[in-house]
Amino acid sequence: MWDLMPLVLFASVCAVLMLGYPVALSLAGTALAFAGMGMLLQSMGFAVPFESRLMGAMPNRVYGIMTNQTLLAVPLFVLMGVLLEKSRVAETLLDAMAMVFGSLRGGLGVAVVLVGMLLAASTGIVGATVVTMGLLSLPTMLKRGYSPALATGSICATGTLGQIIPPSIALVLLGDVLSTAYQQAQLSMGVWSPRTLSIGDLFIGALVPGLLLVVAYIVYLMLVAWFKPELAPPADREALKQELGHTGSLWPILLKGLVPPVVLIIAVLGSILGGIATPTEASAVGAFGALILAAANRRVSFTMLGEVVRSTAQVTSMVFLILIGATLFSLVFRAYGGEELVTELFDAMPGGVVGATLVVMLVIFLLGFILDFIEITFVVVPIVGPVLLAMGLDPIWLGIMIAVNLQTSFLTPPFGFALFYLRGVTPASVPTSAIYKGVIPFIILQLGMLLALAFFPGLATWLPSVL
Repeated sequence: MWDLMPLVLFASVCAVLMLGYPVALSLAGTALAFAGMGMLLQSMGFAVPFESRLMGAMPNRVYGIMTNQTLLAVPLFVLMGVLLEKSRVAETLLDAMAMVFGSLRGGLGVAVVLVGMLLAASTGIVGATVVTMGLLSLPTMLKRGYSPALATGSICATGTLGQIIPPSIALVLLGDVLSTAYQQAQLSMGVWSPRTLSIGDLFIGALVPGLLLVVAYIVYLMLVAWFKPELAPPADREALKQELGHTGSLWPILLKGLVPPVVLIIAVLGSILGGIATPTEASAVGAFGALILAAANRRVSFTMLGEVVRSTAQVTSMVFLILIGATLFSLVFRAYGGEELVTELFDAMPGGVVGATLVVMLVIFLLGFILDFIEITFVVVPIVGPVLLAMGLDPIWLGIMIAVNLQTSFLTPPFGFALFYLRGVTPASVPTSAIYKGVIPFIILQLGMLLALAFFPGLATWLPSVL
């Protein structure tokens, strides 16, 4: 009976989270309660398999989190994203793309996907991208006769690109957790390899799958516009220009909207891919570049900077508090013998490493309905990651698979987070059922990407091996 305590601990955490309590406090509070119960039962003479000595490692773990140089990229990337949001770069870029592609069938949808891709590569924050695109593009798409389902579905799907296209905060956190899991897997196998996993590896590995998803979205929108033109009609370019307030030449607004974010993306990703800077250093470059863009657009003020700093501090504090709570949960889980239990379950599973990977992906997909990617990254991945990596999986491939999986769960009704983000800024005239209906084709495309990665791992591992 006591051998199942790790599973009871995990189920209890999920139950507390579903009750709506703060994530960090739910993780830490539940873990401390189970730790106290384990020590109390041992003192009463019960044969509870709880290694209380592991709890002595907690101060060092917390200190290690707060001094982790890699995690410095989190507040810097958040700062970059919030600055870009406040500087209205997205608004200018969307206007330019809409005027370029709007006269084509499905052109506005293509413009949304391209702008969303650039925003994802600039901010890396799913919620910010979905809300920004919803506020800026949805009214124009609906006014031009687009199907509400197609318009909302394309915006939701494009917003989730921030989960996979670097520099993604999800990849930063996932890379740090998988790096630790990779070291634990090596120790459990009794081998040592000079190879390490870095956040830059995940950034590079995510490029090809992310761009393939962008291409798949565009192809789908063009096919819908071709076979059902009433769902995505073309817009009159001149009328669109007048509506957006741009009556002159198209080139100045295009250059103004397109060049700054592209230069920023090249500065951030190019420095990482070229080996010039680490992801942490590149995040500082990105934050400074975003501040320059905001100043160039005359959006910098003391009020704006105060809002930016507050938003950055709130998100960063949330992430680090959750990480501390998850670290405590992980220690208690290990103290109850959770790693050994997971290893035994995976070894006994039919299909070997394939069966274990399928089960993990299914569990992550289902948990994505009720938990945010941060909780899943900090709670689930440290449990299953070392075991799967010890079974021989490539850490880069596993990280990209998890990222795409979480991206899919962001879209899946009825609890997908991207759906909630968009529902908050969608007019009441658009029913929730239209949003749910619109994301289904994009969910199928993302599941197709998961299958493609499963059968062709080189989609994620080839570019990192070359660079």
